Formats: sequence, structure tokens, C-alpha cells
Amino acid sequence: MAKCSVCGKGLVFGRTVSHSNRKVNRTFKPNIRRVKAVVNGTPKTVYVCSRCLRSGKIDRAN
Repeated sequence: MAKCSVCGKGLVFGRTVSHSNRKVNRTFKPNIRRVKAVVNGTPKTVYVCSRCLRSGKIDRAN
């Protein structure tokens, strides 16, 4: 469940390159948080990245 339900940010693949130019595959994971948000007027648990939380793209439920 490594995907933001607001912006769709998810897992990205890349490579780690060392000083000696050895390359190793790696993954970049988004900072996903499980929060209670108001969706269509009802509180619901959604998975949201920290950037969407910080920018206020969702309404948090109390």
C-alpha cells in the first residue's frame, strides 16, 4: 500500500552509484501516512503522502 490516494505518488526505482562507480538497484519509497480524512462527507481512513498532508489537500477528521 505504498501509494498516495490524493496525488498517486508511489514506488520509484533507481540506482545507487558508489564512488567507485558500482551500481546497485534500489527503490525510493514515498512518506505515506495513514490518516482519518473526510471523504464525501464521511470520515474514512486513507493513505496520504506527507507532502499532501502538509499542503492541506485533504480535510482531516477529528
